[in-house]
Amino acid sequence: MGRRAVSGELPSTDQLRTELHRERYRKRYRQVLRSTIFMLIVVAAAAVLVAVLFMPVLQIYGSSMVPTLSEGDIVISVKGTDFEKGDIVSFYSGNKILVKRYIAGPGQWVDIDEDGNVSVDGELLDEPYLVEKALGDCNIRLPYQVPDERIFCMGDHRSTSVDSRNTSIGSIADEDIVGKIVFRIWPLDRFGSVQ
Repeated sequence: MGRRAVSGELPSTDQLRTELHRERYRKRYRQVLRSTIFMLIVVAAAAVLVAVLFMPVLQIYGSSMVPTLSEGDIVISVKGTDFEKGDIVSFYSGNKILVKRYIAGPGQWVDIDEDGNVSVDGELLDEPYLVEKALGDCNIRLPYQVPDERIFCMGDHRSTSVDSRNTSIGSIADEDIVGKIVFRIWPLDRFGSVQ
């Protein structure tokens, strides 16, 4: 029986060039893909660090800040404790983050009458952000002096908000403050700064 001849054809120069070009393309593609993935990871890590350390992103739950903020709104908070009357503040209460409006700072006297009119140091607050005033769930003794290194906050929906008027929340310690709510990013039709 005879032997079968094995085809020993060598590739042509054009075939070698094509294969070499294909290998270079694969190598370049892998390098670009690797560097793109690395860059995306670095950007994502930087975004997470900024969000956690400087500008936490929060989602609103409940109705205590209606009409200013509604359930499902997504807002950006800026770290800090330098507030003015009327600023919206986020803070820890137990294992939750709550969002309320800054009313008074350390050492100031807060008084609320039966109709829900709020006075700080004897001066009636102008509160254009409210739809209705109410004394709400208040079990603190009025007038109330805000302790040192604490702030007094109230929700905009005064009849339903549980806030510094109630001893279950009380005045907020500086170390519990997350920051000031400055911007709403969702829903898109209400995108913009928060007052």
